[in-house]
Amino acid sequence: MFHMMDKISSGDVYVIAEMSANHGGSIDNALEIVREAAQAGADCVKIQTYTADSMTIDCDNKFFQIKGGLWDGYKLYDLYQDAGTPYEWQARIKEECDRCGVDFLSTPFDRAAVDFLEGIGAEAYKIASFELVDIPLIEYTASKGKPMIISTGMGSLEEIQDAVEACRRAGNDRIVLLKCCSEYPAPWEDMHLGNIPDMAERFGVPIGLSDHSAGSLGAVVGAVLGACVIEKHVKLDGVESADSKFSMTMDEFARMVQDVKNAKAIARGPVYELTDGEKSSTVFRRSVFAVKDIVAGECFTEENLRVIRPGYGIAPKHLAALLGRESRRDIRRGEPIVPGDLE
Repeated sequence: MFHMMDKISSGDVYVIAEMSANHGGSIDNALEIVREAAQAGADCVKIQTYTADSMTIDCDNKFFQIKGGLWDGYKLYDLYQDAGTPYEWQARIKEECDRCGVDFLSTPFDRAAVDFLEGIGAEAYKIASFELVDIPLIEYTASKGKPMIISTGMGSLEEIQDAVEACRRAGNDRIVLLKCCSEYPAPWEDMHLGNIPDMAERFGVPIGLSDHSAGSLGAVVGAVLGACVIEKHVKLDGVESADSKFSMTMDEFARMVQDVKNAKAIARGPVYELTDGEKSSTVFRRSVFAVKDIVAGECFTEENLRVIRPGYGIAPKHLAALLGRESRRDIRRGEPIVPGDLE
């Protein structure tokens, strides 16, 4: 069973470890990523289901050459050929996810990929940011009735709305949108995570974060702002791939999972009741004490009373009402002033 919706409804953050191209062309690496991600605290391991031919055509003209950025000089077809996860591995990767107790998730890039994933028992689907505008693909994928996780990098409000409506037209309301900045790696000032609560209000669906920034900070801020899903690229030490430069090591990923849990705990509220720890500290607050011996009938003054620590006396707000009043008892220096002294 796919656990994302249960985890979201319980108020926890559901963490997806994205493998992408970081298997480096080896199924052993792919299976090791599943094992290590599960160990590090992932709820889900995600792969991508495409072939170079399902993504583009093998063409050398200028439109198909990548210029600048992480993949400068690559031809699109060659990039996808190098980075893809072979279809014949995918059922085995899903089995390893089942064995390790994590959910399996994949991003299909065409109808044939959806059909293939249906055949191996996929229980949810991810739509990549670049496919946000592929409404026919979203409708077809949503028609399978499984949870839809849709990244919204580069998406205008209208394009995001179109994708949500495509799912609903297909009779599928099990939608999670992921805020995403489609830059690799994403700089802080471009992330705009303040959109997360706004998106929740606008679209009426749970909002998560697909995070391409360095380290845990984006995930922590996202979780505090209400992201209920965090997706991060993970890699094995020493394995280079098309995606490794903006991916986390497993140690970093494990730290991020813990950081996100701690951030959620820190951000709880509003709660104004004292904690047990605070209750035991109240004794060190200030209160009103006698700082000179006072005999019965003597007036309370600023010379014989002071507001000092600890907190065994009456609250400092009562000091003004005491001043000028006669004491009804003998009070030794260092004794607290008690409520009876006010009567």
